[in-house]
Amino acid sequence: MFDEKSHSIKMDKAIEVFSKELSSLRTGRANAAMLDTIKVDVYGQQMPINQIGSITTPEPRMINIQVWDQNNVALIDGAIKKSELGLNPQIDGQLIRLPIPELNEERRTGLKKLIKSMGEKCKVSIRNIRRDANDELKKLLKSKEIGEDDEKTFEKNVQNITDKHIQIVDEKVSTKEKEIMTI
Repeated sequence: MFDEKSHSIKMDKAIEVFSKELSSLRTGRANAAMLDTIKVDVYGQQMPINQIGSITTPEPRMINIQVWDQNNVALIDGAIKKSELGLNPQIDGQLIRLPIPELNEERRTGLKKLIKSMGEKCKVSIRNIRRDANDELKKLLKSKEIGEDDEKTFEKNVQNITDKHIQIVDEKVSTKEKEIMTI
């Protein structure tokens, strides 16, 4: 039998990944999630910064990283400088301060384009999940496990689920764009 819930769950996962990517984008405000995508090579493996230090945002334009092991300070500093966040770490013993610069107009426009393209990628994966569901329905119809009426009903349901998920993506894109354009 056809399970539309599993396809809905896959679409939810696609949106979850998209949301995580969005939260790591640098807006004009400090946000600990910005550092989630940065991995540091410590103890012979790639680790996220939040596993080798405490991340706090004491001010709207400042992120502090209290590194637990003095030996990792330079490694974190290097990883942040190599990242595409454009942040300049300031080291004070085991404390790394990351001042968040104002976003200029050019950077805002670039970020808007990036957000749109991230949104499009997410929509493409949602549509791919819809296509897989429809292919599955055609196979079930061919093997006579479901009738044509059932196929049409399921197809309509899958399309409704797809539309809802795409609408969620559009809302997230527009919310993030507003956040970036707000000074």
